[in-house]
Amino acid sequence: MQSSILIAGPTASGKTALAVELAQKLDGAIINADSMQVYNGLLLLSASPTKEERRLVPHYLFNHVDPHIQYSVGDWLRDAQSALAHIVEQGKRPIFVGGTGLYFRALTHGLVEIPPIEEAFRQQLLDELGLKGCLALHDELKAVDPELAARVHIHDQQRVLRGLEVYRATGRALSLWQKEVTRPPIVQTENAFCLMPSRDWLYQRCDARFEGMMAAGALEEVAAFRANHKNVSGAAGKTLGLTELSAVLDGSMTQDAALAQAKMQTRRYAKRQMTWFRNQMITSKHLSEQDYYNNIGLFFSLVS
Repeated sequence: MQSSILIAGPTASGKTALAVELAQKLDGAIINADSMQVYNGLLLLSASPTKEERRLVPHYLFNHVDPHIQYSVGDWLRDAQSALAHIVEQGKRPIFVGGTGLYFRALTHGLVEIPPIEEAFRQQLLDELGLKGCLALHDELKAVDPELAARVHIHDQQRVLRGLEVYRATGRALSLWQKEVTRPPIVQTENAFCLMPSRDWLYQRCDARFEGMMAAGALEEVAAFRANHKNVSGAAGKTLGLTELSAVLDGSMTQDAALAQAKMQTRRYAKRQMTWFRNQMITSKHLSEQDYYNNIGLFFSLVS
């Protein structure tokens, strides 16, 4: 069996185009490893593959989750393993591509098997979040799981809620569950690549891509999303640009101001991603834009 190829990197670094070209060359199929692109309704704003790109090669786990669902790393890993088995059965080369570091870590390091959490626990916590705020819930997390609370920012709603729902549902701290790691589905990582372009080059790409999204109808997409999906919380609600373009539609921000703010948030997100990948994906081949974007032949020569 041919080994899987892993392509991680910050937003706007060219991962999708590279993966499609690689899949065409190697008779591969692409598995999404980006937590924003699993949700439906915001294909433009989440920079999901285009219809043309999907036509060229098979794509898995893109835009298949309702934005109201709290889709965890464990949910993704189960879906990814199913997709991986199907691709291997078809005789194609699996190519994981995305910008969510925790997905790649679960893929190569394994993940604890926490029992399924009933939706009632999640809904109760969402109600409490609305009443008390994230700071109060973080204080509660600190009381029941101080080890996890020390690692989670006080305003990181998704991780605070996850820690509390696991504790309430199982009676055991998430940090203790996390010490019981399962065997990872990907154990050979000789074909793990991390795209690490220069900051100036990446920031220019971030700005240009958001301008392209606007020209392609991102504002109209957000209007349709808001009409079809009320009160979206969790990861889907953090899609870059959603808050700013919603403010334009509400009349509380001009389009120019929203564009500038969204670009800045995108650049900040890309910077955080690069920091995470640099510190966590140390076993990957870290490549500059010259290595893969300006010299695609060189990149292909690195794939075994």
